[in-house]
Amino acid sequence: IPCDEFPAAVHMVSDELQQISSEALEAARIAANKYMVSNAGKDFFHLRMRPHPYQVLRINKMLSCAGADRLQTGMRGAWGKSYGTAARVNIGQVLMSIRTKEEKCAIAVEALRRAKFKFPGRQKVHVSSRWGFTRFT
Repeated sequence: IPCDEFPAAVHMVSDELQQISSEALEAARIAANKYMVSNAGKDFFHLRMRPHPYQVLRINKMLSCAGADRLQTGMRGAWGKSYGTAARVNIGQVLMSIRTKEEKCAIAVEALRRAKFKFPGRQKVHVSSRWGFTRFT
C-alpha cells in the first residue's frame, strides 16, 4: 500500500479567496520539488498540486498610438482574447500536499514555506494527522 511508504503528510492551505495563476502554481511546484529533491532525496516524497487552473483570463487590448480612436471600438464587443489561466481558490482549500516519511516531515514543511513565496495572498502550512493522503488517522 503506498500510504505505508509515506505515512506523513504536510499541506499548504489557502487563507484567502483568490485566483492563482497557472504560472504561480508551476513556480511553487518547481520550488518545492527542487528543495525536496536536494534535501530529502528524489525517491522519498510524493508532491501533489491540488487546484487546477480552469478559469480562463481574458484581456481587451487597447491601442495607445496616435489615431487609435479611428481603429478601435472602445467597450463595444469587449469580450477579450484569452490571456492565461487561473485556479479559483477558497479559504481553507489545500493548494499543495507532500507525502513523505516521518523523519523527513520538517524538510517538507520548509519546502512548502519556500513555495509560499510564489503565491499571492496568505497561506498556512499544516502538518496533517492523517495517514498519507488518506482519510484515516
